[in-house]
Amino acid sequence: MNSARIILAAGALLVFHCATTGSDADLARRIERVENGLLPPIVIKGQPDAPMSLRDRMAFYKTPGVSVAIINNGVVEWARGYGVREGGAHDPVTVHTIFQAASISKPVAAAGALLLAERGTLELDSDVNRKLISWKVSENEDTREEKVTLRRALSHTAGLAVHGYRGYSEDESLPTLVQVLEGTKPANSAPTRVDIVPGSQWRYAGGGYSVVQQLMIDVTGKSFPTLMRETVLRKVGMSDSTFDQPLGGRWRGRAAAGHQSDGTVIKGKWHTYPEMAAAGLWTTPADLARFAIALQQNRLLAPDTARIMLTPGLGDWGLGLGMKGTGPASRFSHGGSNEGFRASLVAYRESGQGAVVMTNSDNGGALAQEILFGIAKEYGWSDFAPKEKTIATVDPGVYDIYAGVYEVSPNLAVTVTREKQTLIAEAQGQRYELLPESETNFFTLKGVEVRFVKDAAGEVTHLVLPGGTSAKKVR
Repeated sequence: MNSARIILAAGALLVFHCATTGSDADLARRIERVENGLLPPIVIKGQPDAPMSLRDRMAFYKTPGVSVAIINNGVVEWARGYGVREGGAHDPVTVHTIFQAASISKPVAAAGALLLAERGTLELDSDVNRKLISWKVSENEDTREEKVTLRRALSHTAGLAVHGYRGYSEDESLPTLVQVLEGTKPANSAPTRVDIVPGSQWRYAGGGYSVVQQLMIDVTGKSFPTLMRETVLRKVGMSDSTFDQPLGGRWRGRAAAGHQSDGTVIKGKWHTYPEMAAAGLWTTPADLARFAIALQQNRLLAPDTARIMLTPGLGDWGLGLGMKGTGPASRFSHGGSNEGFRASLVAYRESGQGAVVMTNSDNGGALAQEILFGIAKEYGWSDFAPKEKTIATVDPGVYDIYAGVYEVSPNLAVTVTREKQTLIAEAQGQRYELLPESETNFFTLKGVEVRFVKDAAGEVTHLVLPGGTSAKKVR
């Protein structure tokens, strides 16, 4: 049996549930250890951990507001807001402050689609064009034999293009969902088309979720926010959540403003996303934690449906969630990245553990990762920890041949320079020290790994970036 307590502390509402076997003081100390125990993504072998404080890291990342919720023993053990909703203002982040979930909208939308499949309103493995009314997936050679299905759209294996969406600022006209799917003005994204044989490979595609959004609207005749409120949000108890786009008046006074990497507020405070299933959820970490717990405990979907959703397929993805680990270490997760907002959700299938971190900054992704590593250490997530690296002994004279400009794309380049005994990489105004793991493999303390490629004559020709992206040395 658990006792619920609500405390108002330091201008931020703190809500937690503590087991009767523990004490309020024990939980307070645990929270304090998390707040002062953030860890970097990379630790150097032989060097002691160097825990960091949340307050200091928020300042370092120019992130005005952070909100955190912890899942332990199958309940939201505690949730807390830090900082302010908007830089330069004084309204504190509380556990009821709503943030843009960005792509964490996708698993919530996926659950709504699966509930419709349970009712027989949708089918997992039939051609979505059979039930789409307002718009159809264009047929081509790639769809001649294999079709776009709900299962494939939810698992990013439908062969659909359009990776993600940048949203619309306050002075931009909003497209309809059909205009988004067709890529016609005022939509700012490309048409949603199949350019890979459906079912043949995994490729992350927000466009697939826009197809699912239109499909759900067409088969129910309801607006997407209404449909999601009726199917998922109410059922889980996500009372601080909405898919309203644009954000409704009653929600605006509770919303965090998004911030650029330099700490300035983005124009209009946030972007609007008509691509609601892909990126449109406004919510809190505590509500997302309730959603994760409902999946852990089979309280949202039927057991067979939950198993399908959380079974890894191509790319180690289930239906709407990334999957990692096996047995007790099996966990599901998703990140979120909208203009001015970053968020992360991690939850273990069997142990009743997990956490959600939401931020109102473009720098918040790195901060959220540091918070999660600190939480993992405190709560004993043995498989979720910073990578341990060994710094190799390399003659700094070798660095001279690596210096130069590496073109990632026509509008993006990485500049590498030698500064005394160190190698520095600079891109988009950010500087990173490259630490040697070998003579050609380097890493940063933020967890970025790169590799320099030489030709037969020993000349450096390329820089291989995370994800296998190759950047050609142009000078």
